[in-house]
Amino acid sequence: MDAQRRGLAQDMMARDEMLNDVAARLARLVSADTVRVGIDGVDAAGKTTLGDELAQRLRALRPVVRSGIDHFHNPREIRYAKSAESPHGYYEDSFNLDCLIEKLLRPLGPGGTGRYQTAHFDHRRNLPVDCPEMKAAPATVLLFDGIFLLRPRLRPYWDYSIFVKVGFDVALARSLRRDLPAGGDPARLEQRYRSSYLPGQQRYLAECEPQAHAD
Repeated sequence: MDAQRRGLAQDMMARDEMLNDVAARLARLVSADTVRVGIDGVDAAGKTTLGDELAQRLRALRPVVRSGIDHFHNPREIRYAKSAESPHGYYEDSFNLDCLIEKLLRPLGPGGTGRYQTAHFDHRRNLPVDCPEMKAAPATVLLFDGIFLLRPRLRPYWDYSIFVKVGFDVALARSLRRDLPAGGDPARLEQRYRSSYLPGQQRYLAECEPQAHAD
């Protein structure tokens, strides 16, 4: 047990050092506009956790805006137009990229107004979100997490990008723990992941090679 505790403590120290190092790198990025940071990776890789931990450290150094791709889903009728279990629909139709670019990424980029919105749609309720427009402070860092962020359409909008790499076996186990409702059927949820989510993400990795494009 003592060895396990020591190993856990060492892992926590290593992660803390990594977070401090990445936060320091981001704080040193200089731009006349907001620095837009994309945190990419497969589903359940730990992107949101990483973004939140970086935000805690960065806020002592720079203004921070937090958002993620989950706030820019398409309505259900668009997402599932190719069927709810289509891997191609999952990759191609899940998110409103036009809205993400127009409401958040372009306003915070070169020549942008600096006026932005961090959310557009609540996919759980399948309803638009009434999100107030805000004005970015000077030297702001946008920390934006989500899947499929290093696809060609979005690459030009990131000033810095991070890819969080985990194996699909780890991602699937985490997804089942995270997404299984109380009393839900784990076999049915796993089938959904294996038929739609995992093949869609495998297609993304093969076509877009996000790890090769990440900073």
